[in-house]
Amino acid sequence: MKQKTIAKPFKLSGIGIHTGNYCEIQFEPAPAGKGVVFIREDLEEKTEIPAKIENAVDVARGTILGMGNARVHTVEHVLSALAGLGIYNAIIRVNSNEPPALDGSSKPYVEAIKKAGIKELDEEQDFYKVKKVFSINKNDKKIILTPGNGQMISFTIEYDHPKIMTQSINIDINPDVFCNEIMGARTFGFFSDYEKLKENGHALGASLENTVALDHDKVMNGALRYDDEFVRHKVLDVLGDIFLLGKPVKGHIIAFKTGHMENIELMRIVQKDILEEKSAVDWRIDKIKKILPHRYPFLLVDRIVEIVEGKSARGYKNITSNDSFFNGHFPQRPVMPGVLITEALAQVAGVFMLSQEEHLGKLPYFTGIDKVRFRRPVVPGDRLDLSVEIIKIKGNVGKVFGKAEVDGKLAASGELMFSLVNA
Repeated sequence: MKQKTIAKPFKLSGIGIHTGNYCEIQFEPAPAGKGVVFIREDLEEKTEIPAKIENAVDVARGTILGMGNARVHTVEHVLSALAGLGIYNAIIRVNSNEPPALDGSSKPYVEAIKKAGIKELDEEQDFYKVKKVFSINKNDKKIILTPGNGQMISFTIEYDHPKIMTQSINIDINPDVFCNEIMGARTFGFFSDYEKLKENGHALGASLENTVALDHDKVMNGALRYDDEFVRHKVLDVLGDIFLLGKPVKGHIIAFKTGHMENIELMRIVQKDILEEKSAVDWRIDKIKKILPHRYPFLLVDRIVEIVEGKSARGYKNITSNDSFFNGHFPQRPVMPGVLITEALAQVAGVFMLSQEEHLGKLPYFTGIDKVRFRRPVVPGDRLDLSVEIIKIKGNVGKVFGKAEVDGKLAASGELMFSLVNA
């Protein structure tokens, strides 16, 4: 499947369901790999807010995205429309802090996107294929993600209301199914909660035009679009929330009585697993020699096992009695010199920097060492586990926090500064 975007720009406008603020929203095409990005046009600094799980800053009464001081509330209906149509690249400009609620579903957004057209791009669409089980269990709320070939969602809700009671749905999502079975399901709320929600700053734009309202025994604003519209809207919300993973999910979601909080928490766990899998490497000495300029006896890293882009790296050195420095450093009671432990940490940082394409062939030089402390001796037979976390990188200059451990116990730690120069 190819990546998709919107064929041409279009606008919609209306009131945000929670803030009550009027908003114009404009959708624009985006190139492959851009992802979906919200831009607050009403702010002096027009910060781009990518629709990614790390930017989900609140889920109190809907999913809120944020970067810096910029916020966009209740994005799930917009994102669900895009997810349902398989569109993962778009620029979305808003001139307020919440997209229009319109009729409380994704239907108006889907219809507007279809009218503008969907453009297929040249690059392939990446998928996340679930390989193991992820789950969140909180009291009586549960959500599970299991392996599967399509995008199956099984959802059950329970409410003590005669128009809802227990509703369940089991549905395999694709664009046709989404348009026919899910996109028109509207958000719903209980009239008995309305005043309390308003007091807490929620539902300020809610009305009978954008919310299925229920009093103690009936629906207050006409016929439902589906007999089980309530559980279908929960599916719509799930699709909007899992969109924040940034790619379609191939798997089976099983949910019981959950909401945005559980949806987002589950996606955070999945994202963490993706990053850990992506960051796992197994670079042994031959690979390390292609990156670092150091050689025996000053090559002090045997293996690199993790690189998290822009964040950290981990490796280790096996300490043996044959290491050359033991010949002169307490040969009767060999102890690895602290300065060489520090050098080993610096070399892990060097691998991190020099493995980046723009730094290939450069030489790393120490420019400073700060707050270094040695906690315990390192002796033959130990495995020195080395990890560095990036504090700051600017151009060819970097600063990292490094720590060396043996059997999970800290041997040394400190801040290391270095620069890269052309060879």
